[in-house]
Amino acid sequence: MAYDIELISTAEKEELFSRYEARFLYSSKCSLHGICLRLLTDQEQTKEYWEDNFYSMSESVRSHGRLIVLDDPERKMGVKYDPLSRTAFLFNIDYYGWVKSIALAVACDILEDQHRIFSVHGAALDVKGQGASLIAPSKTGKTTHSWGLLRMEDARLVTDDWYFVQLSERRPLAYGSEKNFYVEGDIAGIWPEYQGLVDRARFDNKGRAIVNVRWTVGQGGVVPMTTMYHIILLKRDKGDERTVIPMSTGDALDYLVKNNFCNPHQLVRDERKLALRTEFFRKFLERCEVHMVNTAGDPLSTQDAIRRIVCGGTCE
Repeated sequence: MAYDIELISTAEKEELFSRYEARFLYSSKCSLHGICLRLLTDQEQTKEYWEDNFYSMSESVRSHGRLIVLDDPERKMGVKYDPLSRTAFLFNIDYYGWVKSIALAVACDILEDQHRIFSVHGAALDVKGQGASLIAPSKTGKTTHSWGLLRMEDARLVTDDWYFVQLSERRPLAYGSEKNFYVEGDIAGIWPEYQGLVDRARFDNKGRAIVNVRWTVGQGGVVPMTTMYHIILLKRDKGDERTVIPMSTGDALDYLVKNNFCNPHQLVRDERKLALRTEFFRKFLERCEVHMVNTAGDPLSTQDAIRRIVCGGTCE
């Protein structure tokens, strides 16, 4: 984890809120799968990225949780989180990717406790009416290959980074929450189809930008939900010559637990939460076809392997 997370009491939250309240120049509310989250900050760019990234919520709706994003040279970079009031203070974090992920993690904390709706830190697409998810540790190709799949005529993007899942007796339903997506500028170097999108983007100090992928794939290229059929776990292992490895539920669950569910942004990580998330992923995996794909090869051959899984060998 690149930043520290400290759980604090509600009394500590109140003290911090009072100390910094005069600096809350900007306020903006968003909707994350029905959860109203309020941003308070003195950073204009963070507020602009937030509003480009998420669906807006009326200011008249009371918030379920809050993110307070500030710089303070007297503090080290990190997050202080009060689980009771669902309030997160983000200090000295200049990477918007972490801001949005912590916002989604606050929504996750609320949804899994109150509604038994769980989070997956992964990409989700709908391909010919069937959902496919890429779940992976950082830097193994999740975003690269989700955007690669989106180049297919019958593929639609739900999310390239994080989604919520509702389980039932039928197949799992996966829901996205982001309006627009936060991507690296080198995506067009891998898939030239996105060069026009990159050319129009405004990049931050981390070489990333919020982009509206509909400009490239059309309005119908992004959908709010899908029914999940395929789960593809990614790894990058040059010592393994295999590209595609079918996985049992048990092996896939062991991989996810070992890798902290491929989600470094979980705010509360106690035994109760671990048990909840482990049981969710067991049920989720049981209801889907699961493969591991090794992304150590070149992107084109890896993309072909992923497409064969998603389409059963019938993709164009």
